[in-house]
Amino acid sequence: MYLFSKLQDLKKPIRVAFIGCGKFVSMFLAQYNQLDKIIIDTIVELDTDRAKKNCAKSGLTKETIDKINFSNNLDSTFNREIEIFIEATGNPIIGTMHAIKIIENKKNIIMVNVEADVLCGKYLSDLALKNNVVCSMAYGDQPSLILEQIEWAKLNGFEVVCAGKGTKYHPTFEYSTPDTVWGHYGLTKERAENESGMNPKMFNSFLCGDKSAIEMCAVSNAADLKCPNNGLTFPPIGVYDIAKKLIPKSEGGLIDHSGQVEVISSIDLDKNDILNDLRWGVYIVIKAQNDYVKNCFKDYGMVTDSSGSYSAIWRPYHYIGLELAQSIYSISLDNKATGYTKNFNAEVASIAKKDLKVGEKLDGEGGYCARGRLISSSNSKKNKNLPLGLTDNSIMKKEVLKDEFISIDDVELNLQKEIIEAREYQFNLI
Repeated sequence: MYLFSKLQDLKKPIRVAFIGCGKFVSMFLAQYNQLDKIIIDTIVELDTDRAKKNCAKSGLTKETIDKINFSNNLDSTFNREIEIFIEATGNPIIGTMHAIKIIENKKNIIMVNVEADVLCGKYLSDLALKNNVVCSMAYGDQPSLILEQIEWAKLNGFEVVCAGKGTKYHPTFEYSTPDTVWGHYGLTKERAENESGMNPKMFNSFLCGDKSAIEMCAVSNAADLKCPNNGLTFPPIGVYDIAKKLIPKSEGGLIDHSGQVEVISSIDLDKNDILNDLRWGVYIVIKAQNDYVKNCFKDYGMVTDSSGSYSAIWRPYHYIGLELAQSIYSISLDNKATGYTKNFNAEVASIAKKDLKVGEKLDGEGGYCARGRLISSSNSKKNKNLPLGLTDNSIMKKEVLKDEFISIDDVELNLQKEIIEAREYQFNLI
């Protein structure tokens, strides 16, 4: 809190580096001219010409762009005076490898790459602690914003009953591919990919449920919340019904446990928009611990369930990369993360989107072959589920039918030793 006031007294600039220069980073770049005391030292991107074009599209002048060090090699940046690295490649394995290098070079890191954070986040957080640096979630992404609400609730003595976000979800979307994605968004391929630079695979992950499972996995692991028994259920709920329905089944609600994550849909099973949806926002449900607090809920007009015990707060939007500066300032001014992985409660398991044949190469999150389901890490360990974060470029060794879970034993993996060590470290914590 009060970071803006502290910023006024900061004498030296905050030098940052970005790894990857896609949509999220471009949104930050669009705010860059308005930000105080942040200097982009370096952008690491395999296609540096593309990165420069994205900088220009985001409103940076040629003079500003010329001052940035563009590189296609992360190792070449560690001798520069960079305080914070921002990992934004979106690739869970590459992102984990980058994070390990950055942390071991005693640099702070912000993980825009939620995919890497749910694959190896507990290992990375503990490694950062060991190296006396900060490994933070990215403010602007929904997990960090949810954690902010949870922090507020717990700090003020409330029990957090449920936490999550909204999205546009329908069961048929689970089989969407990068070829079909833009029709669901009401966009043309030209508008989405050429004009806005939107990645069809990434935006398909938002639609088919992969990103929701990933983000709720991140929240579960950061806030010590449970998973639903059979994965996210995406009930269609408007904001004024959150406190009435996202409460335990034993109290007349829809959730399996008190203290769990869930995602709500902005459309119903007939694909009609619901009233007062939370498609772009985040929420938590809290519980009054005594009758006086219940009366306070009523006295001050708070929306509650019929018992008056449960209430909710929500934020209607998240601003993605436009508000990433919050994480940068939090680390530099307070040495604090805007959320980080504290536990290994949850995993995102892989389920076949179609019949998979021997020799077929999987293509990761938002692709053609597999979709993700949120499960407990203990079940993942017991059943040897293949994490969604390991599906990119893995090769099928056995046939798996559509809608079946994919096991680690079903695929051929060629993982770096660092990834194997990180995964073993986390499983040993269970």
